[in-house]
Amino acid sequence: MEKIGIIDLGSNSARLVIVEIFDENYFVVVDELKESVRLGQDMDRDGFLKPQRVAETIKTLKMFKRLCDSSGVTRIIAVATAAVRRAKNQRSFLDEIQATVGIRVDVLSEEEEATLVYRGVINSMDVPKGIILEIGGGSTKIIYYNRRSILHFVTLGFGAVTLTDLFKNDGLSPEKQAERVEEFFIEQFKKIEWLSEVEPDTQMIGVGGSFRNLYKMNRIVRKYPLNTVHNYQFEVEDFRFIYDTVRVLDVEKRKRIRGLSPARADIMPAAMAIIKAFTDYLHIESFTISGCGLREGIMFNEAIPLTVERPISDVLSYSLNTLVKYYGCDEKHVEHVVHLAIQLFKQLRVLHKFPRIYLKVLKIAASLHDAGTRVRWYNNQNHSRYMILNAGLYGATHREIVLAAFVAGCHRKEDVNPADWAKYKDIVSDEDLEIVKKLGVLLRIAECLDRDGTGMVTGINCDVLGDSVIMKTELAGDAALEIRQATIAGVEFKRAFKKNLEIL
Repeated sequence: MEKIGIIDLGSNSARLVIVEIFDENYFVVVDELKESVRLGQDMDRDGFLKPQRVAETIKTLKMFKRLCDSSGVTRIIAVATAAVRRAKNQRSFLDEIQATVGIRVDVLSEEEEATLVYRGVINSMDVPKGIILEIGGGSTKIIYYNRRSILHFVTLGFGAVTLTDLFKNDGLSPEKQAERVEEFFIEQFKKIEWLSEVEPDTQMIGVGGSFRNLYKMNRIVRKYPLNTVHNYQFEVEDFRFIYDTVRVLDVEKRKRIRGLSPARADIMPAAMAIIKAFTDYLHIESFTISGCGLREGIMFNEAIPLTVERPISDVLSYSLNTLVKYYGCDEKHVEHVVHLAIQLFKQLRVLHKFPRIYLKVLKIAASLHDAGTRVRWYNNQNHSRYMILNAGLYGATHREIVLAAFVAGCHRKEDVNPADWAKYKDIVSDEDLEIVKKLGVLLRIAECLDRDGTGMVTGINCDVLGDSVIMKTELAGDAALEIRQATIAGVEFKRAFKKNLEIL
């Protein structure tokens, strides 16, 4: 096991993420610290990092270093982006950090930065074709990819901080400033010839702190129940409502908006104007927010060196395996329950008639059905449900996560609590409840058929005959316990599928 610290020194903020790398190239974030240093502020006048900003940054880096030391971090990877990349006093700034803090900071090229952002996205999202818009403090990146390869990228030398500085002294109202930013960026987009090649079905993916703040604001407006920014689907209509609300307010009023970080209140209209211009220019109706970007790109590279050459092939399985290991679940039992659950799903398709997408839901639930035992054995299915809802799974939509959480939560004959289900009415429907109950029964039977965790039931063959399902088990030894436990689930099976269950 190794603990590394990753420091991202951006134009607006400095972030430290402490990552634990463990067991066969898996990792988890165990701590994080963020400070708004505004390193890129007022640079456009002469191209120099200002003494006050430099002092604030060094003070922040000293705090980061102290936290790394106390946390047992053995290695620090520190990178700087647009502001430091353009700074005329870059060398003296980096030397001062090395001398006073003892940290070596690598300045990323535009290509290196875009590649790391892409790797953070492609290794955490199941989106085969996308266009990434990453808004930083000092630059804006656009990355177009398809079939898990970058086709084009561009870095525009303007971000939320630099644009706010550029237009703040024009004596314009906040609303007019935002309009000027929109017009400015439309002109920038016109100069990028390959943007016309972007296919209509390409998914837009938003990366960066401005997008995360947008999610927080919209979550409050919609009373959205799932507190997970990664893979959040944002309708452009909803975005424009928030944009029209925010852009007319002065800074002090913006600071009182729930969900908007006060430290970002002054630069948020500029960031939102970029998004408005981008969605208008490409006629985009919705976009997805990624909680992963540059820092996660570094994490994947460090934990799984092969991702430098090619992305993870199965994002969901990697994420599930990470959680199974981190929660200390019995890996062989989990693997066997997943195997049996998939067999049941496929062999009983004539009864449930579910499309393949629900096999993904069942896989998530089966992989993490035992996670709740890490909290407490009694009512562990409820703890498992909570853990799936809050685990930050990669490669699954919010709807799939909610469905899987409730499947895991009802796999021990307990029914779904109507009050709990009602909390997620904006993500799932009443019709989904029947799907959850049927998948929950399949998961319960699969778990019962590996009750002692030794894989005694090696396979299943199901025949649907009249009003009964005959389930023939393939055995490696005495499976009386497993068959007995699975037979008890016959009552729930009949309620869900309207068939009697006979296990042989």
